[in-house]
Amino acid sequence: MDRLLTEIETRRDDLVALTQDLIRIPTLNPPGLHYHDICALLGARMQARGWQVQMVRAEGALGDSDKYPRWNVICRLEGPRPGETLHFNSHHDVVAVGDGWTRDPFGAELADGRIYGRGACDMKGGLATSVIAAEAFADIHPDFSGAIEISATADEESGGYGGVAYLAERGFFDPDRVQHVIIPEPLNKDRICLGHRGVWWAEIETKGRIAHGSMPFLGDCAVRHMGAVLDEMEATLFPLLAGKRTAMPVVPEGARQSTLNLNAIHGGEPVQDADYTGLPSACVPDRCTLTIDRRFLMEEDIAEVKAEVTAMMERVRARRPDFRYEIRDLFEVMPTMTPEDAPVVQVVQDAVQQVLGKSADYVVSPGTYDQKHIDRIGRLKNCIAYGPGVLDLAHQPDEWIGVQDMVDSGQVMGLAMQRLLG
Repeated sequence: MDRLLTEIETRRDDLVALTQDLIRIPTLNPPGLHYHDICALLGARMQARGWQVQMVRAEGALGDSDKYPRWNVICRLEGPRPGETLHFNSHHDVVAVGDGWTRDPFGAELADGRIYGRGACDMKGGLATSVIAAEAFADIHPDFSGAIEISATADEESGGYGGVAYLAERGFFDPDRVQHVIIPEPLNKDRICLGHRGVWWAEIETKGRIAHGSMPFLGDCAVRHMGAVLDEMEATLFPLLAGKRTAMPVVPEGARQSTLNLNAIHGGEPVQDADYTGLPSACVPDRCTLTIDRRFLMEEDIAEVKAEVTAMMERVRARRPDFRYEIRDLFEVMPTMTPEDAPVVQVVQDAVQQVLGKSADYVVSPGTYDQKHIDRIGRLKNCIAYGPGVLDLAHQPDEWIGVQDMVDSGQVMGLAMQRLLG
């Protein structure tokens, strides 16, 4: 066996301990807790091993505040010879715990070869794996060419604007600085994720007129108008999207079509605080808001995506007196897909073949992740997602990461470094 593979295997216990340390820091987003703590932990570890460490707060970014500062850490190790830079980027934030757990979500319990906890799979296990693989590579090959970078960044779960987007705007992912990026998202250790579908989030608001609830005929109910919008969606828009298919290798199979999620809806009187014990007032709702999450394909144009929703609203308006509406863009991300013959794709494919004895499947993610910012802002195309963990476990109760999966993925990462920087 390759000496580097053996070295990574011998660091199994260190890999488990680091993963547990990361999980035990509850970096919940929202609101953005303990970001500095997790960056400081990683920075101290890497600095003690001779890495250059930068702590970067995304001041002024979406979500950043003095109460909840958006901290990122970038660790860099320069080889003694010139060459290219390989960057491993992981987000350190995790989603809400939710109900249904049978284990402590921040206990990082090790049982039957699995480490349990919120963020174990998505994606602190991948972060720890990249750290251990890079440390092992640097110890085995101290004369490597170029540089290795490892970053732990904020807010991927809420768009990444306080993390990778902020760093990309400041040149951290400029192709003159970084040539290869691996994002250790949990896409399964035998898959290479080339990119993701596009996304358009928007708010649709139907407008009415307030009146006393006992005389609704004097008002105009915005909720009823929204009901007509929902009917039209079911009748025309959802069937239209179901007929759109992509050649992108999106997983799971259901995401090979265009999709639309109705993320939230609210109309009428605002929701009161939990300690309010009174009754609602008698009013006709004068507005109703629907938040939509539209995922689109490489073959679709964003203008067409938006035009389909506008056309739907116009069909409703043609049938309803006094129907008024507004569509507000929230954000949009274009689809991206790295070519299969890109250098980082090929070296990881070769490494998977050596470690697992099989070819990796090429896939595309149904949802976006931080590759969108590396591509769009950083203008760096040579980027993939590859890491340990089962994607279906992300955001679930009793989330876990397999220790052997981390070791195997770490060996793949090590071989990729060996081939790109050796």
